[in-house]
Amino acid sequence: MNSGQYSHIDGDELANALVSGFRCVIAQQEHLNHINVFPVADSDTGTNLSLSLGSALAVIDNSEEKHLGPMLASLADALLDGARGNSGAIFAQFFQGFSDSAGELTHFTAYTFGKAVNLGSEYAHDALSKPRDGTVLSVMQAFAESVTQLASENSEVEFADVISKAQIKVDQALVDTPKQLNVLRKAGVVDAGAKGFALLVGGMSDYLRDGIIEPMPAISLLDEIEAPVEFSTADNSSQFRFCTECLVTASEIDRRKLRESLASLGDSVVLAGSKRKAKIHIHADNPDAVFEVARQFGELSGEKADDMYRQKNATHGSSDSFAVITDSGADISDEDMERLDIHMVPCRIQFGDRGYLDKVSISAAEFYAELESNSHHPTTSQPSPGDFRRQFQFLASHFKDVLSVTLTSRASGTYEGARLAAKRSEAPGRIHVVDSLNVSIGQGQLTVLAAECAAAGISIGETLKILEREVPRTKTFGLLCDLRYAVRGGRLPQWVKLIADLMRVTPIIYVKTNGGIGLAKFLLGRRNRISQYAKFIGSHCKDGETVQVGIGHAICPEDAEELAKELRNNIVSINALKICELGAGLGVHGGPGTLVVSIRPAISDDNFISRVD
Repeated sequence: MNSGQYSHIDGDELANALVSGFRCVIAQQEHLNHINVFPVADSDTGTNLSLSLGSALAVIDNSEEKHLGPMLASLADALLDGARGNSGAIFAQFFQGFSDSAGELTHFTAYTFGKAVNLGSEYAHDALSKPRDGTVLSVMQAFAESVTQLASENSEVEFADVISKAQIKVDQALVDTPKQLNVLRKAGVVDAGAKGFALLVGGMSDYLRDGIIEPMPAISLLDEIEAPVEFSTADNSSQFRFCTECLVTASEIDRRKLRESLASLGDSVVLAGSKRKAKIHIHADNPDAVFEVARQFGELSGEKADDMYRQKNATHGSSDSFAVITDSGADISDEDMERLDIHMVPCRIQFGDRGYLDKVSISAAEFYAELESNSHHPTTSQPSPGDFRRQFQFLASHFKDVLSVTLTSRASGTYEGARLAAKRSEAPGRIHVVDSLNVSIGQGQLTVLAAECAAAGISIGETLKILEREVPRTKTFGLLCDLRYAVRGGRLPQWVKLIADLMRVTPIIYVKTNGGIGLAKFLLGRRNRISQYAKFIGSHCKDGETVQVGIGHAICPEDAEELAKELRNNIVSINALKICELGAGLGVHGGPGTLVVSIRPAISDDNFISRVD
């Protein structure tokens, strides 16, 4: 049945119309990224809307009979959980109001549909701390006002006519957005979020007129990636670094107080949801401060913080042939992260009921201070496939290929999670996941190598061959000066620590060629352990071989400098030596004082060296 021939619409037909609308938005993902200049020119509106609406499509696909009220309630809840970015949160709040108005209705008349979209528009407007004309809010309002007017003029008007005529008003409101926002007028584009909503209405209108559901676009087959609009003014530049999001769940959330508490932490605040579940979106410099405020209002989940500076640099200023991303199990200096535009998916750290995003909402120094003082020994968990998928999809919308270098699969499910995310992304053939078979500094060295290849213009295929050769040649060792943390975490029995302390020995662990972690040796005595450690590492270097060395330290920079000096005395040829802080991946087991060293033979190919240099 084509519901456009009737003056009402039931759950099944509305679901079909929404599916068509959602798919129209997803099909234009690249274009929406291209024109995204407000509120921040981070070129991700299309990706965020695609991921957000994808969660709603999953709900509709999993439901056979679509009772209107329950279907919209489930859809609104899924959108809230899956909302990504500013635009995704606003869409989620529109559908929250749309659902609340539907209540227990079994079908919409033009009149009740008008009430529902009006409430959705009001909810979306109220979700923003600083609503602006010329954005998606203006287009939502035009849609709501047009439907309401048409319904008041003729209570028996056919649904296809209502949406078709309202679409004209929506399209005009979209065209007018540059007249309302100077940043859009100067850039010569319409608002990306508003364009997304206009596409949604257009897809619904097409279905109601023709009765044909828009097919799911084959995003992965798109060959052309539109370069983002190169444009920046004071109107579209956030002074804050992280796009931060989380969900708060409670029996009664004081939304006004929550909004007020967030106001001083950043800008672009969107508070979507209901009194029982609220989705926070904010641009902030300190994600943990946002999460701390959120915890005061209910149970926290879904914490996310994306580095907008790195995203903008990658999409607007990068000439790399492919993007490189890793997880926070890799320890890489801030200098290399910035220089090579390396992206990172944070692992999660849990101290009792308090959670953090590794290297985002907690620094290395803060982690070790908490490790020493907190009675709860932390647990670490890998990023979810959804965390990877969000990043993969964003990067794939701006690069021909994406290369992910993960923590060893023998110690974590991170590799499998990334591989699953790549498979389920909308660009599966262009996302390449490499198991580093390594940890910490070793994983970091391999990630840096991949990023240097990208910066040098080396192809993804050639880079994958280089990594395949270098993975087994990269060796990583760790000196554990205090075994109490490994005991607390259940990695070692108490008696091992007692014997080690009694005999005054210090263990060296190493990463096996298969990616597993084993015990390499015990060093006797404590006074000259750094010298002994350096000699041990030097013994694993071939005579005359030039190597690159990485050192990671757990808040013991003086020991790291001493170790660097000793390594230079014990290794004949070092062409690069870098020192950085050790993250939680190994630090959770070694604690303060841990020293990790990774050595990798320098690539001797002159052609490769000249291209990387």
